[in-house]
Amino acid sequence: MNSQENIKFTEVSKDLPTNIKDSKSIENELKIVSESNLSDLMKQLKTDKEKIAFWVNIYNAFIQISLSENPKLYEDKGTYFSEKRIKIGGEILSFDDIEHGILRKSKVKIGLGYVRKWFRPKWERKLRVENVDWRIHFALNCGAKSCPPVAIYSPENLENELTFMTKAYLEEQTSYDKTSKTASTSVLMSWFRGDFGGKNGAKKILLDYKITPEKPKYLDFKTYDWTLLLGNFRTIPN
Repeated sequence: MNSQENIKFTEVSKDLPTNIKDSKSIENELKIVSESNLSDLMKQLKTDKEKIAFWVNIYNAFIQISLSENPKLYEDKGTYFSEKRIKIGGEILSFDDIEHGILRKSKVKIGLGYVRKWFRPKWERKLRVENVDWRIHFALNCGAKSCPPVAIYSPENLENELTFMTKAYLEEQTSYDKTSKTASTSVLMSWFRGDFGGKNGAKKILLDYKITPEKPKYLDFKTYDWTLLLGNFRTIPN
């Protein structure tokens, strides 16, 4: 396939997780993704909303695909996320490439959200977002029990979709002690604290999303449950 001009990549990215959820064939979508090239992706994925919707759907779908085929891959999580395994845009990308290179705009995985990568390959510079949206952390599903559920994202409704999923996840993950003014919440807000604007930013998010009745004075972070859990889908209301 020399050109994919008639293909809408954001629609293909939605069809992948949708068909997985509905136990339908994904052969056609996988073929389109594997035969895509950098030029075609760049032409269509111009805005951050298009990029986020596309790459979150792709990430979540390939987590389900790869771990359904071989759950043992999850035994070595460092290798699982860093190994190149997704053929797309003329490259073979890892889950880390998508999350930290594209969606977090070339940030170092273990830099708490404060450190940028020195080396940024051409495809990453061409495909990454302009501005990091911290809500992606509540949209990406890495296959673990503590991960946010898989939902289907679209550029047209991305704002509402990310807002809904963020609020739903934080409500489930957060408890608040009024006496000590301590919020106990997802450790994602600690691992990537720079993306959230530091601890103070995280506290403000909990207040703004009405997760806590007031801005917490202290934050506690819950232990992440890495037990493998596939098929954890959530429907976003229209």
